[in-house]
Amino acid sequence: MPLRALLPAVQKITRQPLIGAGGLATAADVAEILSLGAVAAQLGTAFLRCPESGAGAVHKAALTDPGYTSTAMTRAFSGRPARGLINRFLTEHSGDAPAAYPDVHYVTAPLRRASAAQGNPDSVNLWAGESFRETTETPAATLVAALASA
Repeated sequence: MPLRALLPAVQKITRQPLIGAGGLATAADVAEILSLGAVAAQLGTAFLRCPESGAGAVHKAALTDPGYTSTAMTRAFSGRPARGLINRFLTEHSGDAPAAYPDVHYVTAPLRRASAAQGNPDSVNLWAGESFRETTETPAATLVAALASA
């Protein structure tokens, strides 16, 4: 269920404070979620290209590569569901990936490491949310200040 529909639905059944997360990347997104009743917004992908991010060069480059047009949920890289850019490995192995974290993570680690070292994004876990096109190389502190101005 999309966040903008989920938030009001959950508010109807609880008085607990809600944090909006998923698909948020801009100050306008944060302002909208707060206007829908969330007490805070949580962003992840928005920070991937920040200089402080631990994302590798292959991962950061893929976020701006026009060849990557969408994301999908997969267990193929780790055995645990996560959203990533659709690359060859995700496409070929998502259908058969077992729910076996951390075993799958350890099995695929050497392949992912070698692929990253070769600059090949086809077998690297390119974790990203649906708003990945909104990422920038802005320092994290500057990004937080801009998001907080909502």
